[in-house]
Amino acid sequence: MRVPPTGAETLMDTYLLDWANLLLRWAHVIVAIAWIGSSFYFVFLDSSLTPPTAPDLLAKGVDGELWAVHGGGFYHPQKYLVAPKTLPANLHWFYWESYSTWLTGFGLFTVMYLFNAGSFLVDKSVHDWPPAAAIAAALGFLAVFWLLYDGICRAFGRRRHGDLVVALGVLLVVVAASWLACQLFAGRAAFLLVGAMLATAMSANVFFWIIPGQRTVIGQMKAGQPVDPVHGQRAKQRSVHNTYFTLPVLVAMLSNHYGWLYTGRHNWAGLVLLMLAGALIRHSFVARHKARVQGRRVPWEHAVIGTLLLVGLAAWLAPPPPSAAERAEATRPLAFAEVQRVIGQRCVLCHNAQLQNKGIALHTPTLIQQHAQAIHQQATVLRLMPLNNATQITESERALLRRWFEAGAPTH
Repeated sequence: MRVPPTGAETLMDTYLLDWANLLLRWAHVIVAIAWIGSSFYFVFLDSSLTPPTAPDLLAKGVDGELWAVHGGGFYHPQKYLVAPKTLPANLHWFYWESYSTWLTGFGLFTVMYLFNAGSFLVDKSVHDWPPAAAIAAALGFLAVFWLLYDGICRAFGRRRHGDLVVALGVLLVVVAASWLACQLFAGRAAFLLVGAMLATAMSANVFFWIIPGQRTVIGQMKAGQPVDPVHGQRAKQRSVHNTYFTLPVLVAMLSNHYGWLYTGRHNWAGLVLLMLAGALIRHSFVARHKARVQGRRVPWEHAVIGTLLLVGLAAWLAPPPPSAAERAEATRPLAFAEVQRVIGQRCVLCHNAQLQNKGIALHTPTLIQQHAQAIHQQATVLRLMPLNNATQITESERALLRRWFEAGAPTH
C-alpha cells in the first residue's frame, strides 16, 4: 500500500520542481538568445549583401559581400551563389542553438505544465476534462501545426505568389489554433501553447529542411556532382519563415506573466493581434535592410501598423471606468475581517501551514500583513492569482484587496 506523502515531502517535491523550473528556464533563455541572435544576424546579412566588383571574388563565384566594423575590427563576410568551388576544411554549422532551445523549452513545458496539467493546463470554467486528455491535446497542437504548416509550404511555396499564399495560409491556421487553444485550455497555458507550437515549427524547419539541405549540398560537392540550388532555396525559405515567427513566439512566451492579457473574454483575438503586430514589426526591419542596400525608401509603414495594433489592443483591453456603485464602495470603511474572509476563501487553500506554495502561508493575520505586497502584486495588479482563478475570486474582492493594501495593509 502506497503511503501518502507528508506535508514536508510535498514541500520538498515543490522545491525541487522549482529548481528544475529555474535551471531549465535559465538554459532555455541562454540558448534562445544564441539561436535568435544568429538567425537575426544572417537575415540581416542576406538582406545587406551587395554584388561584388573585385575580379577575384567574381572568379570564386561570390554572389554578395558585406563590409562591417564591430568590436574594433573589420569583417568581410561573403556569400556564394550556390556553393564554393572547393569545400573548406573548417565549416561552422548552426543547428545546436535551435535544437537546444526546443529541448530546454519542451523540458520547461513538461515540468511546468504537463507535470501539473490539472493545475496549469485545465481550467474547468473554460473546459472541464481530464488532465491526461489535456496533455494529449497539448502535444497534438505541436505536431498538427507542424504538419499543416509544412503541408502548406510544400503545396504552395514554389508556386507563383507562393510566399503570399503561404503567409495567408499560415495566418489562418494560427488564428484557428489560437481560438481553439483558448476554448480548451487555461488562458495562460493557451497563450504559451500557441507560442510553443510556432517554436516547434521553427526548430522542425531546421531539423527537416535547413540542415538536411545543407548536408545534401556538401554530399554533392564531395561526390564531385553539380550542386542543385533548390536545396539552398528551400533552406532560405524556411529560414525566412523562422525570422517572422520569432517575435510572435517571444510575446506568446512572455504573456504568461500578465494575467489581464490572457483572462479576457476574447483572449484569443488579443493573442492574434499581439503576434501579428510582432510579425509586422519584424518585417519592417527585414525590409529596411534590403531598402538601404538597394537605395530605396525604407518601408516603415509595416512597423507603424504593428505599433497601431498594439495601441488599439491596449485601448481595447483597458479596464472600464468605475461605476457609481464601485465608487460608493470605495468610500466605505473597510474592516480587516473582510480582507481575511476573502483570503481565507480564495488563497489559503494553497497557502497554509501544510501547503506553502512558493514559500508563502496566509492563514494568520500576521502572515497576511507580512505578504501584503505579494498579495497586491499577484491578485490585483498582475491578476495571476488564484491560478486560473480556481477559487473564483470576484472583481469586487480584488478591488477590496487593492483598497486594503493602498490603505497601508492594516490588520485592525
